[in-house]
Amino acid sequence: MKQTIYSLLLTILMAATALAQSPPTGEEILRRVDANIGSDNKISTAEMIIHGRRGSRSIKSKSWIYGQEKSFTEYLAPAREAGTKMLKLEDQLWTYIPSTDRTIKISGHMLRQSVMGSDLSYEDMMEDPELLDLYQANVIEEVTFLDRPCWVLELTAKTEDISYHSRKIWVDKERYVSLKEERFARSGKLLKIFEVKEVRQIQNRWVPVNMVFKDALKNGEGTEFFIESIEFNADIPDALFTKASLR
Repeated sequence: MKQTIYSLLLTILMAATALAQSPPTGEEILRRVDANIGSDNKISTAEMIIHGRRGSRSIKSKSWIYGQEKSFTEYLAPAREAGTKMLKLEDQLWTYIPSTDRTIKISGHMLRQSVMGSDLSYEDMMEDPELLDLYQANVIEEVTFLDRPCWVLELTAKTEDISYHSRKIWVDKERYVSLKEERFARSGKLLKIFEVKEVRQIQNRWVPVNMVFKDALKNGEGTEFFIESIEFNADIPDALFTKASLR
């Protein structure tokens, strides 16, 4: 009888241990990736270096982001770009160009155009950063990438009206940061590649601070990003997210 009880307890202990050691699901991993970078709002300053066929150029900007619905960006340098502003309100986007003193609504096919000659489109900038809202996730392999143990997730869109039908992302197992991402069309054609070069801990979060974004349909070295500063859960006035702020 004692042997039977002992065997039963041992079986339960082994099952509990195996369950505790089992890898998280794709959904659990993606939820933690979203939680690591997400916040109610944030303020950041960044430098974007666009590597083109005729050389490279640098653009500096400051962004105010409120949840997933609102964002406001002002370009600070160089002089010819300074004063250009962009406003996102849910699924609508406007840009103000000081040289013409015009505010333009970006919609339809214009959303697929490049932002200031970079490898990002307006659609990329409009995208909801919480991937779990948009995709189903499955773990397809475990690899070492940039000397970090990673899960590789395959993401499939939950709806049809989305810029990228599927994605493949490399998630750092310890820091829950996406270190690399490939974005695909419904046909399976590779459209964009995103790769992180440096990660820092800021306000108890692991934040990519140096990244390269590459349009796979273009020649060139891509567009490099440097996050110079970022503040999570910052205090942002509601009045900033109005079309009046563009002027």
